[in-house]
Amino acid sequence: MSIERNALEKGRAIARNLNPDLEEVLAERYDADLPGFAETLIESAYGRLYAREGLDLKTRQLATVAALTAIGGQTGPQLKVNIEHTLAAGASEREVLEVILQMAAYGGWPAAINGINTARELFAERAAEPGASAWDTQ
Repeated sequence: MSIERNALEKGRAIARNLNPDLEEVLAERYDADLPGFAETLIESAYGRLYAREGLDLKTRQLATVAALTAIGGQTGPQLKVNIEHTLAAGASEREVLEVILQMAAYGGWPAAINGINTARELFAERAAEPGASAWDTQ
């Protein structure tokens, strides 16, 4: 198996763990305009970065939530999806909120408040409709 195929398969395994439909959702949304987009993202982000040794998946996802929060406004949809993935990786809602709050020191209070609001919205959606996906509202 080539290195590239190995990274793709590793990425698919990780993505399935976080969201079994992730590659399919990405392909349906983006592959018509950008052929191969879903495979490229799964291979590069999940197969090459998330698959690295040194951090467990929960920690990587918490770091992702922190980064998206600190970047701010334009990342809202990705933040919501990654909060959902972070919960799937084993983080609690409290851990997610604490990481987001910590970003007030780095991204500013507006970014942290927007992140908290995004998280609370997702938590409410999941409570109201178990099994709902953040992708459903995007």
